[in-house]
Amino acid sequence: MDIVLQQHFDETTFIEACINNERWAQKKLYEDNYSTMMTLALRYANCNDDALDILHEGFIKVFKHMYKYHIGTSLQAWIKRIIINTAIDYYRKDVRRREEDLELAYNVSSNEPDAISNMSSEEILKALQQLSYSYRSVFNLYVIEGYSHKEIGEMMHITESTCRSNLVKARTKLKNILLGDDENVR
Repeated sequence: MDIVLQQHFDETTFIEACINNERWAQKKLYEDNYSTMMTLALRYANCNDDALDILHEGFIKVFKHMYKYHIGTSLQAWIKRIIINTAIDYYRKDVRRREEDLELAYNVSSNEPDAISNMSSEEILKALQQLSYSYRSVFNLYVIEGYSHKEIGEMMHITESTCRSNLVKARTKLKNILLGDDENVR
């Protein structure tokens, strides 16, 4: 008969164990945060494989920079910020951004019934993944994460007007995808 005893460590001891590369602590940190951070990575990724790459790169950065974490603050929020920045960096390597004219952006509003209420979270996630990197990132950072256009612009190295334009275009594309009106999304 195997008996497993749970040991409880205070935050300082746990963080020190992670800093010292103790596998049990790193494994616990990864397992405790996997589902939340994978969901976050999926919102920024084109597909599951990209999300896993982002997640793993992010956790490598977490373990490498654990000494920068301030005890007493939210560890999950700190990890989340690293995953978001990793997702942005992941696509920044491969995608050249072009500034789009704000004049082309239109205010999107509709009185049509809510298509999202009839969809599963998987269908919504697939729709988000069909958006281009820049549209998807701006949409996630603004609508879901709550960052301002100024903060997003600084994070993504784009102007505030480009950020606003990309958000409007992302909403338009997403609406078309969800309503089945968009044939060529990218």
